[in-house]
Amino acid sequence: MKMKINWVYHNNYDIPLKENHRFTSTKFSDLFSELKKTYLYENAIIWSPSKADLSDLSISHCLSYIKKIKYGLLSYKEERRLGLSWSKRLSERSFLAVNGTLLTANLAIKNGVGCHLGGGTHHSHFDYGAGFCVFNDLAYSALMLTKNKIVKKILIFDCDVHQGDGTARILEKNDNIFTCSIHCKKNFPVNKAQSNLDVELDDHTNNIEYLHEIQKSIKFCVNSFKPDFVFYDAGIDIHKHDELGKLNIDDDGCLERDLIVLSFLKKLSIPVATVIGGGYSKNKKELAIRHSIVFNAANHVFG
Repeated sequence: MKMKINWVYHNNYDIPLKENHRFTSTKFSDLFSELKKTYLYENAIIWSPSKADLSDLSISHCLSYIKKIKYGLLSYKEERRLGLSWSKRLSERSFLAVNGTLLTANLAIKNGVGCHLGGGTHHSHFDYGAGFCVFNDLAYSALMLTKNKIVKKILIFDCDVHQGDGTARILEKNDNIFTCSIHCKKNFPVNKAQSNLDVELDDHTNNIEYLHEIQKSIKFCVNSFKPDFVFYDAGIDIHKHDELGKLNIDDDGCLERDLIVLSFLKKLSIPVATVIGGGYSKNKKELAIRHSIVFNAANHVFG
């Protein structure tokens, strides 16, 4: 009998943005609509998160910044750095999405895997948002899990094309959480943080080179750190047609990456929560299909 895969999604994940904004404001509902057309949907259980409390969020962010997001108090400069204009929906989405990743993690701990139709907001720092990332769902969820003693040691395996700088900085003094970022060297952010492991890729890196680094890195992280749990940021901006990517990875390479990571973790019985991370395209359907790849991989490995 096939195991049903837990997905986490909320109807209020989409945000209002100006036309031609680099961030696809409907990418969450686009992904959900795309997945609903496939056989994967029949094998999924859909969950929705509740909003994170201010007190809980203060585990990863300073209270004054959290209140700025809640009440719309960002300055023009802060909005520019974030790359998004404040709105009531943006605020609501931000408090929902961090708990979406935490809910995904709790479901994964019970079932081996959980997939979030959001998350991967790794450019958010302790006291400011950047790069379209309001709150850092990966840092928040990892800190909540370890604080509540649900798991002891967590690996954040970040394969977004951009470095997870916010995650690395928020967690830099935490010995129970290991941050690994595999990213394009000459890409955002300009000023990189120091993860526990940074793997920097040259522009135009191809499938063969990329998948070699993925295989080597997941083995190293797991064998050296021995995590009880993994957050996997399956950013799809590694794709050769991504507008902010710079790498040369095709659809097959993206799928193979996800299969390598998920199969390796399943073999060792290490539960994993997946988040979608970055992906940028003016073609909404193409973007939704790319983001659906990790759901295909999860179903193949765990279903």
